Amino acid sequence: MAKRIASELKEQILSRIKQEGISAAQASREHGIAVTTIHSWLTRKAEIPSNILQINKLKRENEELKRLLGQAILMQERSKKNQSRHGF
Repeated sequence: MAKRIASELKEQILSRIKQEGISAAQASREHGIAVTTIHSWLTRKAEIPSNILQINKLKRENEELKRLLGQAILMQERSKKNQSRHGF
């Protein structure tokens, strides 16, 4: 028998997905709810546009790219310092 999930918890999970950009899979793991259940909530929720999941995915990818770019710039700066120390 399927367990009933409190509407407050459901709203909290949907809000985190919408506002914080967490994935449905992450919410599923954190709350012990099947990811398919969360996806069905999202499709039924009229105020959450269907593209919100895509937007959140792009936000996460953007943050990862910013992190990688920061690492690359840091490595480049270190390389320049090493070259100037050794007279290259």
